[in-house]
Amino acid sequence: MVVSAMDVEEVWRTTGAERRSLADLLDRLSDEEWERPSLCAGWRVRDVAAHLALSHTGPGAALIGLVRARGSFHRMVRDTARRYAARRPTAALAAEIRATAASRRHAVGTSHLEPLLDVLVHGQDIALPLGRPREMPPQATAVAATRVWTTGFPFHARKNLYGLRFAATDTEWAAGEGHEVEGPIGSILLLLTGRPAALDRLSGAGAEELRRRPQWEPGAGSTPSRMCRTPRR
Repeated sequence: MVVSAMDVEEVWRTTGAERRSLADLLDRLSDEEWERPSLCAGWRVRDVAAHLALSHTGPGAALIGLVRARGSFHRMVRDTARRYAARRPTAALAAEIRATAASRRHAVGTSHLEPLLDVLVHGQDIALPLGRPREMPPQATAVAATRVWTTGFPFHARKNLYGLRFAATDTEWAAGEGHEVEGPIGSILLLLTGRPAALDRLSGAGAEELRRRPQWEPGAGSTPSRMCRTPRR
């Protein structure tokens, strides 16, 4: 496995910059764009933005949401975002994401890498369906991809993508063994986190294999109640 590394301070600086640039993009969206579907099935652009705006929420609010969702983590995440999106103006959502730029808070049981992963991937959930260019910094994206690959919940990428080797073409990063999947590290990260839309920028025998699986067809979406988890084989 070939990985990229960043120190903690650099991770937080990059997370802050990504939050600010995403807020800038949101400021430019039309009312119609806010209501469009994101890459996550069942999530509108405004729902994804609300999810990111709620990153400052403390453990108490999360516990209440979990009780409301009858113990389902994925239902809690979805329902909390939808409720917040319904009562907040779009300009406020963008402003709240910008206001979290300097925050170093992360959920209990997670690391400083999860906020970076969230803003990178959810930024694409918003930008790609709208046809809005949004570049992903290769080194930071590689660090996020390593985090996804080396942890289980909630994506289980290493298990569900067993038999494939992923290799980035724009930075030094590779993981897995088997049929090759090559392409930009941003597309690899999206695939590892369950976004079939990333397949159109990936090549190799492994990518062709994935295209033959119904759950991985570009546009197939993901389970609506789960924030784009990797489809099971």
